[in-house]
Amino acid sequence: MGAVIERADVLEARDRISGHVRSTPVIDAGDELGPGRVLLKLELLQHTGSFKARGAFNRLLHARELGTLDPSLGIVVASGGNAGLANAYAAAQLGVPATVFVPETAPAVKVARLEGYGARVVLAGTEYATAYEAALREVAATGALHCHAYDQPDIAAGAGTLALEVVDQVAREVARPVDTLVVAVGGGGLLAGVTAALEGSAGVLGVEPSTAATLHAALEAGAPVDVPVSGVAADSLGARRIGQIAFDVVGRHPVTSLLVTDDEIVAARRLLWQRWRVVVEHGAAAALAALTSGRYRPEPDETVVVVLCGANTDPSDL
Repeated sequence: MGAVIERADVLEARDRISGHVRSTPVIDAGDELGPGRVLLKLELLQHTGSFKARGAFNRLLHARELGTLDPSLGIVVASGGNAGLANAYAAAQLGVPATVFVPETAPAVKVARLEGYGARVVLAGTEYATAYEAALREVAATGALHCHAYDQPDIAAGAGTLALEVVDQVAREVARPVDTLVVAVGGGGLLAGVTAALEGSAGVLGVEPSTAATLHAALEAGAPVDVPVSGVAADSLGARRIGQIAFDVVGRHPVTSLLVTDDEIVAARRLLWQRWRVVVEHGAAAALAALTSGRYRPEPDETVVVVLCGANTDPSDL
């Protein structure tokens, strides 16, 4: 798929989705995470519990503007959970039907919520890639609007509105510029959007599990490549390869890639609950694990914002 996105696309997306998504808070992490000023962006409080609502609304609203969203046919999306939830919610808000293809490994809590939003849920295979292929067959057969989980210009640009919001919040509340934005990476939609939005004005640290290292592998190979997927965060960071859009964006605005282990992700997730009473899914905890593991240590004068991107999880194992 793939296409170029620019900061202008993110600015346009911000205007388009205004009034449809929440402005989520930023809190100060204090001195828990080492030197520097570290803040936590609580995007888990977004509609449907993840940043994905931003891209979903941008995709559907833009398609409606262009006349490519047929209200009788609706939308089709393949998702390990969060993108499906976001698109099902956006479709319900706009009064169109949604069909969501999910791997059989998708958590039951996510499947139940999809159905709660009125979506038709179809189980297909054990990985996102298999569900995606099934979704494409459905689109070809029905003519419904395809909403990609991450590698689509409107989806990535919508996700990038988070970065614009963070920069404004930190300037207003802390009176400092953002030096580094830390995001978890799966398929790369959030990475692409925030990197395009910032255009090098702040550093971007992309963190991913060592058991699903799509960005790391692509940077080493010089192109997106398939990687094996496993581990505790596979339900939300389980893409088999980085999206072409993300790869193209980081080619123009280089980012730092960092890998964390499952144990480090679990420890970061537990710390968020113990210290701040914040519950996140393992994929969101991966971003914080970059700091709690000591793999990334901010400079004393550095302002770092860690994006906690989702909370669709079972809290019983905290």
